Amino acid sequence: MTLSSATHAPLKKPTEAELEILRVLWAKGPATVRDIHDVLSDTRATGYTTVLKTLQIMTEKGLVEREEAGKAHIYSPAMREADMQTQLLKDLSEKLFSGSPALLAMHALSLQPASEDELEQIRALIAAKSK
Repeated sequence: MTLSSATHAPLKKPTEAELEILRVLWAKGPATVRDIHDVLSDTRATGYTTVLKTLQIMTEKGLVEREEAGKAHIYSPAMREADMQTQLLKDLSEKLFSGSPALLAMHALSLQPASEDELEQIRALIAAKSK
């Protein structure tokens, strides 16, 4: 499996349902439709054919890669989770905060309290970026 980096062609943004499937693949690794369906159906009612169709669309969009293993198809994410997060956040930052990471961070921090551990990580990042 070759995971793409964030420097390739423009990202085809995943829908909420596609992100759910990507989260399963990032956590579990390569999986069949049945594997993915089993994980998703633990939290909500999801049809097997819905998962299959969504994976077919995701393959066309370049969000997942598919390998044949006998009769089964094995799906893998086409991009690492961190690279997806980076691209989606850059897009959000451009659209809503004129590309300002400071405005994005300040808005995110104002939405809900951060734990002391999270605040310490933020302070460490600020210190590292200040050097």
